[in-house]
Amino acid sequence: MMQETLEFVPITLYFVCLVVLTIYGMHRYWEVFLYYRNSRKIPAKPVEFTALPRVTVQLPLFNERYVAQRVISAVCALDYPRELLQIQVLDDSTDCSAGMARLACEQFRQQGFDIQYIHRTSRMGFKAGALENGMASSTGEFIAIFDADFVPRREMLRAVIHEFTDPHIGCVQTRWEHLNRTQSLLTRSQAIFLDGHFVIEHTARSRSGRFINFNGTGGVWRKTAIVDAGGWQHDTLTEDMDLSYRAQLHGWRIKYLGDVTSPAELPPEITAFKQQQHRWTKGSVQTSLKLLPTVLRSSQPWPVKIEAFFHLTSGVVYPLAVLVAILFFPAFCFAGAGVLSASYPILWLVMSVLFTLLTFSAGTFYVVAQREIKENYFAGILLVPFLMAIGMGISLANAIAVIEGLTGHQSEFVRTPKYGVGTHESPDQWKRRAGAFSHKAQWIPFAEVAIGLYLLACIVIALWFDRAASCVPYMLIFMFGYLYVGSLSLHRLWQSRRDIKADTFEILSPSAVV
Repeated sequence: MMQETLEFVPITLYFVCLVVLTIYGMHRYWEVFLYYRNSRKIPAKPVEFTALPRVTVQLPLFNERYVAQRVISAVCALDYPRELLQIQVLDDSTDCSAGMARLACEQFRQQGFDIQYIHRTSRMGFKAGALENGMASSTGEFIAIFDADFVPRREMLRAVIHEFTDPHIGCVQTRWEHLNRTQSLLTRSQAIFLDGHFVIEHTARSRSGRFINFNGTGGVWRKTAIVDAGGWQHDTLTEDMDLSYRAQLHGWRIKYLGDVTSPAELPPEITAFKQQQHRWTKGSVQTSLKLLPTVLRSSQPWPVKIEAFFHLTSGVVYPLAVLVAILFFPAFCFAGAGVLSASYPILWLVMSVLFTLLTFSAGTFYVVAQREIKENYFAGILLVPFLMAIGMGISLANAIAVIEGLTGHQSEFVRTPKYGVGTHESPDQWKRRAGAFSHKAQWIPFAEVAIGLYLLACIVIALWFDRAASCVPYMLIFMFGYLYVGSLSLHRLWQSRRDIKADTFEILSPSAVV
């Protein structure tokens, strides 16, 4: 009796996790369907302003020595009447980049630009606090926001601003483009991940009347919409998602323009990518706890509420993915002889169907996105196993983020390091610059490697004893993901310590400003 109970424990846990993951996987199919159903609903061209309104461009910075001058120069090159453009450099920097940004502002001010350099001595509220502080002296009716790693196109403001002739539009989000898309397998994978979010999710939600989120950068807000929604708040790590939902609950619409792009830099190394994903995941959990009850109690239609539920709770997949990776082999091997036998054909069939649906949902979602933006979607198909591996590899770090968000664990806003890659630098220049960013020693990379080695042992057992050998292809993907992410993280940690000891920091010359 005890043995039968022990056999059912891993299969039961695995089955529960698989069911929940499949539900979220099926939601991806639904988003693809929603995208195709609404892709032909191209919004009508807006009525244009008879006189262009005044716009404030905000650039939140924090220790951005390698990209501060680049983004300031790009914003000053925007094709918008200079007399109607205010630029705010919101700098919380504590290193030499503060002087570099201040000098860049002074040089452009001498050229006739209305550009403010606002430096805070405290990071109170982090990015949200800097944006809120800048609004106090902003003179624009509309506020455009660009993070430090963005290089906005000259025509961006003119392509967006006329959308606001509709008095119900509170925000317009553009599609992110990627300066260093082809730099490595890691950046290619990130680009595909983000393309899925922008091309499929944003288009489907925006054109079907669901709630969407401002992505924190590459967009323009109506100032009155920010104020009406309660302003920038810093009780979550995703202040952009928080404000987006509050604004839409107050009746404002957020419009997505997929044909207007804002180029930006992708994190070229694994630690920066994981930090970014950790912050986004934890912030979405915090926003869910803060606003989802309000959304569900609101008078919004049920399709809006259901989509908001899946959107805000999507982080739950990460702890479940970790459990699936750990339980995958025990469920099929040790419980397989007793549970997954001819006596239980329905259970075997159900689990096989669920796992197949789950596996192909991600591939379908991302390949369709590549096809729609005219990227090489055949290459995207070939990358699907690698995408699955990367997604599995970062699942442990993101699972920790989910737990921290649910338990109310407070942490600072850890910004994603920017290296200034993707324009004119040599491919390896970012590696020298990466030494400027320290990485705290954490147990997570060691745990990732440990899970990878555990899965390797499971594969050996499966092949040696011919137990659940059909699981081996999937376990290979899981194993590769954990070992790839964990080993790269450990290597980056070692490399950063070596570079910091050598004090090999590269500082850009102020003469490179213009």
